[in-house]
Amino acid sequence: MLTVEENQLMTRVGPGTPMGEVLRRYWVPATLSMELPVPDCPPVRVRILGEDLVAFRDTNGEVGLLDNFCPHRRASLFFGRNEESGLRCVYHGWKFDINGDCVDMPSEPAESNFKDKV
Repeated sequence: MLTVEENQLMTRVGPGTPMGEVLRRYWVPATLSMELPVPDCPPVRVRILGEDLVAFRDTNGEVGLLDNFCPHRRASLFFGRNEESGLRCVYHGWKFDINGDCVDMPSEPAESNFKDKV
């Protein structure tokens, strides 16, 4: 019989937990493909392993899974616009590709490389 502490150690899967770290090393189904039926369709919310994420299908039909919150001001990317191979935050317009890389910052000059540091 497991103690309460052992049970919690084995069943907690949030970020920074031992079991959560183990499960993050493997593929885990997050959403159904039919929930993202066509390229550039609206994003969907996903909650998995204690994390709030957002899934979207880009212009090329590839699926991205990002933290639900924009790293800039923590606005929900669920309300973002899915456009031209990226998900654009509605707050300040930062755009992220399917890998989570920031690919556009409208408020920065064209020669700025600040987006590469996000």
